[in-house]
This record gives sequence, C-alpha cells and structure tokens, in this order.
Amino acid sequence: MSLAFRFAWRELRSGIAGFRIFLACLALGVAAIAASGSTAEAFRQGLASQAREILGGDLVVSIDQRRFTPEERGWLSELGPHAYSVRANGMAETASGARRLVDVRGVGPGYPLVGKVELVGAPDLETAFRASNGVAGAAVEQTLLDRLDLRLGDRFIVGGTSLIAQAVLVSEPDRLGRGFALGPRVLTETEVVDSAGLLQTGGLFGEAVRIVLPAGADPKTVIRQLRAAFPHATFEARDRSQAAAGAAGLIDQLEYFLGFIGLASLVAGGLGVGGAVSAYLEGRKRSIATLKALGAEGPLVRNIYLIQIGVLALLGVGIGLAIGAVAPLVIGLIAKDQLPIPALFAVYPEPLIKAGEFGLLAAAAFSLAPLARARSTPPSALFRSELSGRLRFGPEVIGAGVAGVGLATLAVLTAPTKIAAAGLIGGTVVAFGLLWLLGLAAAWLAGRLRGLARGPVRLGLANLSGPRSAARTASPAIGLGVALLAVVVLIQSSLLAQITQVAPRTAPSMVFTEIPGERGPAFDAVIARVMAHPGKDRYRRAPLITGRITRLNGQPVVIDQIKDGERWAFDKDILMSALPSAPDDANIVEGRWWRAGDMGSPQVAMAVDVAKAAGLEVGDTITIQVLGRELDAQIAVLRKVEVGGFGSNFALILDARAIEGANPRSVAIARATPAEEQALTRALGDDFSEVNVISVREQLEAAATLFDRLALAIRGAAAVAGLAGLLVLIGAIAAGVSARAREAAILKVLGGSHLQILTAYLIEYGLVGAIAGFAGVALGTAAAWPVVTLVFKAAWSVDWAGVVLLLTGATGIAAAGGGLAAMHALSQRPAPVLRAP
Repeated sequence: MSLAFRFAWRELRSGIAGFRIFLACLALGVAAIAASGSTAEAFRQGLASQAREILGGDLVVSIDQRRFTPEERGWLSELGPHAYSVRANGMAETASGARRLVDVRGVGPGYPLVGKVELVGAPDLETAFRASNGVAGAAVEQTLLDRLDLRLGDRFIVGGTSLIAQAVLVSEPDRLGRGFALGPRVLTETEVVDSAGLLQTGGLFGEAVRIVLPAGADPKTVIRQLRAAFPHATFEARDRSQAAAGAAGLIDQLEYFLGFIGLASLVAGGLGVGGAVSAYLEGRKRSIATLKALGAEGPLVRNIYLIQIGVLALLGVGIGLAIGAVAPLVIGLIAKDQLPIPALFAVYPEPLIKAGEFGLLAAAAFSLAPLARARSTPPSALFRSELSGRLRFGPEVIGAGVAGVGLATLAVLTAPTKIAAAGLIGGTVVAFGLLWLLGLAAAWLAGRLRGLARGPVRLGLANLSGPRSAARTASPAIGLGVALLAVVVLIQSSLLAQITQVAPRTAPSMVFTEIPGERGPAFDAVIARVMAHPGKDRYRRAPLITGRITRLNGQPVVIDQIKDGERWAFDKDILMSALPSAPDDANIVEGRWWRAGDMGSPQVAMAVDVAKAAGLEVGDTITIQVLGRELDAQIAVLRKVEVGGFGSNFALILDARAIEGANPRSVAIARATPAEEQALTRALGDDFSEVNVISVREQLEAAATLFDRLALAIRGAAAVAGLAGLLVLIGAIAAGVSARAREAAILKVLGGSHLQILTAYLIEYGLVGAIAGFAGVALGTAAAWPVVTLVFKAAWSVDWAGVVLLLTGATGIAAAGGGLAAMHALSQRPAPVLRAP
C-alpha cells in the first residue's frame, strides 16, 4: 500500500486539471444539502432559543367557545405567575361607514409574562390602553389604519364598543405561537372585548392562559395533572417544545425538500463524476499500461487511482461543506430582520456531517466502476486504444453497489416522512434509469437515421450515435434536472391556478359568521335586497356549532390509530351543522339521509374520508361533545365533501333533533361581485354589526402573493439540479475535446467548411438537449400529476409558458455547449492536431 501512496502522491503533484468537473459536481450537491440543513437548523435553534417568548411562558392552556370556569381558573392560577387573554373576530367600523374584519385580542394584567410588546406611538401597553374621555384605548396594526383611513387618536367601533387607536402594534412576543389571523390585529384589555359582545356563549372566540412555572417543574407533568383534574374539559395545552409546532413541521419538510434537490443534484452530477474519472484514467492509460507491463497487478493500479480519487473526493466535499456552511450566514446577514421565524445562524456540525456522508457515498457510487475497467484492461489493449475492460463483478462493483444502497438508505433514514422519502428516492432512481435507457435508444436511432441524411445533418447524427455521444452521458443528467424543474413548475402552476382561478369560481367570495340564530330570516332579507334574491348557487345559510368527537363505538378516540391526513377531525373541536333533512348537495356515498319528522336516536352524516380514516361505517356510533354535553349519534350517511367548494362542506352534519331547543348561531356563504361585497359590508353595519364579514377574495389574493414568492425561491433551489446537468454536459465536452479537435482537423483536410462542422455540432448537441428536455418534462408531468390531483386534490393545470421555457432552455444550452466545442476545435490548425500522438 505504501507503494500505491507514493505513486498516487506523484501523480497528484501534477495538478487536478482533469478533475475540475469532478470537484464541481460533488461540491454543488454537497453545498445544496449542507446549506438546506444548516438553514433549517438555524431556524430550529432560533425557535428553541425563543420558545418561552413564542409560547408566552412555560405553558399555555386554551379553550374555545367559552371562558374558563372559576374552578379551572383557580387551579391554573395556583401554578405560578400567569396572564389570561381572549381572542375573537369582530368588525371594525369608522364614522364614515368603512368596515373591516379584525382579529381582536384582550389581555389581562401581567401580559406579557415573557418578552416585550413592540409599539409605536406609546411607550407601553398601559399607556396604549388608557381610556380617554371614557373611551378605551387599543394598539392596532398599521394595516388597519391604512384600510380604514385612520390615524393615531382616531376612534373606531368594534361590536358595540368604541375604541381609540392610541398605538401601532408592531409585534407581540407570542404572535408566532398563536397562528394565522383573518384580519389586522387589535390589542386591548379583556374587559373591553367582553363589553363589545364578542365573548357571548356560542360565539367563535377562545380564552387562553399563559403560565410561568416554578424552577424545576415539568410542563408535561403539569399537563397530565390538568387533564386528570378536569377529565371532561376540552383543553388544548402546549409546553415550550410545542411553542410553534406548525412552524417546526414546516421546517422539517422544507429541509427535506431542499435537501432532496441537493441529493438529486448529486445523482445527476454522478455521471459527471464518473465521466471525469473515466476521462482522467483515459489520459493515464499509457502510464497504466506501462505499470502493468512492468508487472504491476490490477489491485496496485486500482489502489493508486483510488487514493487519488479519495483525496479529491474529500477536497470536493470539503469545498461543498464550506459553501454550505457560509451560505446560511450570508442569508442571515442579508435577510435576518425580514424572516418570519427567529433564526440563530451559525456553523452547525450535524447537517454538515450528514451532507459530507452524502457526498462521499455519491463519489464512491459513481467512481468505482471506471476503476474496475482500468484494473481489468490488459496492457496490450491500453497501448492500442482506450480503456476497454468489461465491467466484471469484483470489489469495485460491490463497493459501488454498497455506496449506492447506503446513499438511498441515508436519504430515507434522515427524512421526516420515511414512506414519502422512499417514494422520492425510488422515483429518482427509476427516472434516472429511464433517461439513461432513452439516451442509449437515441444513440441507436441516430445511427439508423444517419444513412438517410446528408451533409452536416448526417455528421451530427453520426456523432450522436458514436462511442463518445453526449446522449449517453449528458442526456440523463440534463433530463433529471429538467424533470425536477418541471415538477416544481407544474405543481406550482396548478396550485396557483387553484388559488387564482378555480377557487374564485367554486368557493364563496364571502363568509358571514356570528349570525344570531333567531334573526336568520332578517339576515336573509338583507342579502336578498343587496344581491337581488340570489339562488342557492350564490347564497346559503346553515346553523353552525362546534364539538369534538370523543368516542368511536363507545371507545375513547386513540389518535395514533387515525390516519394522519384526517386526524384534525378527532384531536380538536371542529365546525359542524345540524339540519332537519338532506341538503340539495348531500353527495351521499353510502346510507340513507333522515327525513324531517323521523323519530328515534340522533343520527349524523359524516364525510367519507374522515370516516374511513377511523375505520367507521354506516351504522357505527360516535360520541360528540357538543353544547356542553355528550351526545351519542349513529352514522346514517357517508358523504363526499368538496373542501373549499360552495355548499354544505361540514365534516359532520347532525340531525336537527339532536340539538332541539338550542338556537345556535348561523354561518352563511355568498358568491358576490366586488361591488356587492362592498354594499353588503356596509349594509350589514346597520342592523347586523355583530356579524363578521370575511372576504375570501382578499384571503385568496394574499395567499397567491405568498405562494408566488415561495414558488420563486423553490424554483431557484430546483435549478441546482439543472446546473448539475449543465456541469455534466461541460464534462462530456471537455472529456472529448482532443478527439473532437482531431475529428474537426480531418474534416477540414477533407474539404469540410467551418459552417458545416459548426452546424453538425449544433445539431448533435441540440438534439441531446431536446431529447433530455422532452423526456424531463414528460417525467416531471408524470410525477407532478398525482401530487396535484391526489395529494392536494386540486385541478390539473399546465403552465405552457414554463414548459416551453424548459424545453427551449435545455435545447438552447446544450446547443450552445456544442457550438463552443466546435469553435474550440475549429480554432486549431489541422497539422499540429494530426501530428499529436
């Protein structure tokens, strides 16, 4: 082995000219994986470091549609320093009649327990809340001032209570932990929110208490004691580890998605790695032949070049790790103040180690096969021509296989969702195999078609079918990069179309909540007057109640036994309705809907997806905690629910007899024009000021803007795989530069013009790009369609401009590469080229 090290060191001292593409391909993929992992870790550390601020304490306990009872309040208050708060939606209205839905929050003494509320216009909350001439003060977001044309010091009304905007609410320490708001935020005292009528029984509001526990107290133990003390209460309790559970899950998924792009770049660049090793060994074939002729055995030859490749692989991985470690630090310097999630940007070893493992495994998987050929090729063949040894089963092949399996296994084990990761890895392997086979088929077909062509076309097809054809090397890598970009573009275009085109046509444009049950007909009359008596295709109203499924066939709900996608219906309170008979959009899949006047035990219609997730069928019984009592109801109907559509889209619809005597509030939906929206919002301010008006159109526009920004960033990340394909193309061109120069020299001697030779090269590489582009778009479409239609359940929509851009881009870039190769070959005089050995 010492002899192998000496020979390897001598060759390494000559430089790394043949390994630039090798280093670039490895560094690119490793950098992408390292950067995504380091950025995700920075967000995780940021969340962990500010967990108490985000949560508002060590523990938060919340409840919906009611206030804490005196007994609950007493038990919770004894745990330590605490601060209560309430939250509801209401309509803010100005003297001019302008109205806007707002997210109203009332806080009690001691808030905030942890962190600081940032205000403009007032030094603290006490000053912002101070009453002026008997009118309570409030801190409001700048968005509300802009929408209602208000200034600090102006008055506005929420519910039946007047407020003065005395400060601009910039940030709250626990905002991230509270989630999404439907409108601009208004912060005031709890008593003010109560006097506005927003905390009435049956209304859509909630109360929470944030608690700072004594040192050494375990929040999880406290939560268990709370549930034991109040077993029938539907509390939601979170500790610091769940301060921003939704954000943590999003970070995990985003890290894996971006890391998967980096892994795909490594796979796509693997051809560049293998090609670079093959080209390097091709340049060393005379040295290899001489060593073998002098008695060197195959293992010694393999070890000499294995050591060199190992050293250079470490160098490439090191470059990638350096870039991946520095990139998040640069992001932190540029955009830290604009990030919605706190982040601690630093160098974290764990994601760098993982990225390094990926890089080394990829280098081994794609580098060992050329070494096997070099070891098995006899000296006589090496002196006569190029490396021609067959790829035989041996230690190199075994090592490449083990590295490939290790690469896939590591990708699955480090993924947040193992099954999804296995599908992604399997799909990538299949796509890569199909692209490689397509490259071989394209080369074979070009060989058959060249006899039918003449001039530069014939020459281009001949090159495409030759042993150095880029169709065999660059086409799979370019195709994989195009496929990843196509997946991103097609999923993005479909979801964006769902938000901007499909949803406005199928979903309501307005939602009305908190409609008093006894005033339903009067509310309908206002709608009829403004919207000219709309039919059921434009307006619907139904009772709205909330409840929680607590038992299935008499047994407590075990959330771990429910399929992930539908757990939302079983682990928290959900919205439901109660109807005397079937609606016109019943969409019954199984069972028979009850009729008005039917007698017997209460019945319920259930969304079929929710029922299947829990293994429920028609005839089974569920127990629902609703309106302060538990109700056993038999499943009479399984129905299809069109989420986001215009209709009775409740997961549960109870038989109206089940809540007989109650008079719940109603919810209504409408499809209105922008002019009708404005008219309705103003008209309801006269007699139904307590009704919340939610503009779905505004929410969709905001979602489309946010989605478009995210999609741009994700497209940029996916372009890394396309860059890997471009590197492979450059490597393929560089590997054959001497042979191409000799070929061009022969053609010039035989009378070929510069234009003919250039045209032949453009045809050859343009076809390579076109083949890779069409195959990549086809594979991307096959991968994107099930994601859009089955996972997101959205309508399929194709961004034809994006598809054309991908096709023309792949073809144009490949053709440009061929043109550069031709210009380089044509720039050399024939005589020196033909005299060279």
